[in-house]
Amino acid sequence: MRKIFNWMLATAIVCGTTAFMTSCKEAKTNEETPVQEVKSEELIRTSQSWDGVELPDYLQGRPELVAVKYVFPAGKKLGWHHHPVMNYGILVQGELTIIGQDGKEKTVHEGEAVVEMVNTIHHGENRGSKPVILYMFYLSQKDLPLAVQHPEIPLD
Repeated sequence: MRKIFNWMLATAIVCGTTAFMTSCKEAKTNEETPVQEVKSEELIRTSQSWDGVELPDYLQGRPELVAVKYVFPAGKKLGWHHHPVMNYGILVQGELTIIGQDGKEKTVHEGEAVVEMVNTIHHGENRGSKPVILYMFYLSQKDLPLAVQHPEIPLD
């Protein structure tokens, strides 16, 4: 019986020492790893759309915020449209060219923010070789469309 007790005691000491040494090693590793800080970078602050036009005043009433992820295949052109509400976004992959009905163009590159035109007809094109991924944020209201299509205007 005493042999079994000694064996159990020895096993407990070895296991306990191993666990203690392992935790000490992990604690030391954690001490050596620098604490990473949260970083923030303001991407855009403006009161104008990309074409330099002043944004309209906020709508009256209860807001409805909408976030949309768009994926534009390479070579894809969106039809002519306008946005009745303010919106802005971040392009996370590719390049998107926005063309106003007046011919003015803006190419948005990966990592850039863009403020869209409000109530001005335009369309977008992915002229690149990879899909565009774009996250857009709309400052809307219940029952308002995010975009109004203009199929009567042909794409070139």
